[in-house]
Amino acid sequence: MSAYEQIAYEVRDRVATVTLNRPEKLNAWTAVMGREVRDAMARAGGDDGVRVIVLTGAGRGFCAGADMSVLSGIQSGGTADEVARPPAGGHGRTELGGRYAYFATVPKPIIAALNGPTAGLGLVIALYCDVRFAADSAVFTTAFARRGLIAEHGISWMLPRLVGLPHALDLMLSARKVDAAEALRMGLVNRVVPTAELMKAAAAYAAELAELVSPRSMAVMKRQLWEAQFQTLAEATAVADEEMVRSFATEDFKEGVAHFVEKRAPRFSGR
Repeated sequence: MSAYEQIAYEVRDRVATVTLNRPEKLNAWTAVMGREVRDAMARAGGDDGVRVIVLTGAGRGFCAGADMSVLSGIQSGGTADEVARPPAGGHGRTELGGRYAYFATVPKPIIAALNGPTAGLGLVIALYCDVRFAADSAVFTTAFARRGLIAEHGISWMLPRLVGLPHALDLMLSARKVDAAEALRMGLVNRVVPTAELMKAAAAYAAELAELVSPRSMAVMKRQLWEAQFQTLAEATAVADEEMVRSFATEDFKEGVAHFVEKRAPRFSGR
């Protein structure tokens, strides 16, 4: 897929920026958008010229949730297939199942730049990203309980791991709005910056990862951290021991030592 209808895709300086692009609808999520985001993530994940991915929204919001026309159609007798049916295909580990768990299998860090309302399904998508930057004007809500819905798309698993069970229960049961400052305090986001500086801050962080960090290390560590959610300490340690031995034989390990000793910028190849 080379052209997109509801997202924008750009690669610059080894960073792929994926932008939800329905600003007139606060980037409300549709089946088309879902397919396009998945395609863009696979495209960036398989591109050796990309080391980091930034996901954001056009206009004044990140994503206001599922498009209400879809929800209205369900209410009037339609089906939920376009919103809720998992896509075909595996996710590597059977535990990483579900419609949006593919984010965890993309071998590159995904940074969410949350530039405004982040609600319902939009919040779910943000949680599946690896790091979350928020504008100080961003507002978050689970929304589901106020639509007569439930904890959708694995948020019942994701949210407590980020903010703890008490905060997760509060956010899910009340569906109240949370500002960026509170989101930062509870661990829902990693960093809050002034709205005008959001993309600059996300780009600077992405550039640091792209320029200073081994892409192979990032891919392996991301996989380790996700898989560790289903492992004992002993299992996670055994995996780490195996991966450490493998890393000693890589070009990136040799470069990691060489650039430190030679006091120069790294030139990691990802191999």
